[in-house]
Amino acid sequence: MIDTVKTVLTRQTATLWQDALGAVSLVVILMGVLHLPSLV
Repeated sequence: MIDTVKTVLTRQTATLWQDALGAVSLVVILMGVLHLPSLV
């Protein structure tokens, strides 16, 4: 089972980085939208 997890992680390295970057960008957009009313 551990071998399977290692194989999946080595195959999906680029996809995991893209997913993490997408998640971070969504959080940044959410925080920006939530703070927008205080700036206007």
